[in-house]
Amino acid sequence: MSQPDSKIHEYHRNPSLTFLAQMIFWSRWLQAPLYLGLILAQGVYVYQFMMELYHLVAEASRIGETQIMLIVLGLIDVVMIANLLIMVIVGGYETFVSRLNLREHPDQPQWLSHVNATTMKIKLSMALIGISSIHLLKTFINAANMSETTIKWQVIIHITFLLSAIAMAITDRIMSKTLLETHGKIYHD
Repeated sequence: MSQPDSKIHEYHRNPSLTFLAQMIFWSRWLQAPLYLGLILAQGVYVYQFMMELYHLVAEASRIGETQIMLIVLGLIDVVMIANLLIMVIVGGYETFVSRLNLREHPDQPQWLSHVNATTMKIKLSMALIGISSIHLLKTFINAANMSETTIKWQVIIHITFLLSAIAMAITDRIMSKTLLETHGKIYHD
């Protein structure tokens, strides 16, 4: 028997290490209430969306085009945040807690079949950039009513989101390339 195999068997024979490993593995379930809380938060966003939509329909004939555009951008913002919540709830649960076992379900999101922590980070950063873009567009449309400092900070925050997403994508590419090169060397040796 090779040395790594003997260490594996030794590990499984030690009851205290086995118990510790089981407790650590079980601790992932402590995240389940967090995902349930995010589902409730999404319910709040659905309520907010419906109230904003009602306001838009009820007031459409009395408000100007700019105000309609701002309300519609607010609705889009709520939808994008709800999409972000779904990515975190479904992707996070699948990645960190337990499999959802949706392989044959016709409504399974396409992105869920290849979700991992890195993919989630990049998808989340892209969602944040989208949300930030909507906020920035609302700011530019309503610039006459906003301070120059507020506009400047929103642009700086948006650029920071962009640079962070680019840095994550570059880091992911470097890590993927390194993994491929490492596995290629192992298979060729």
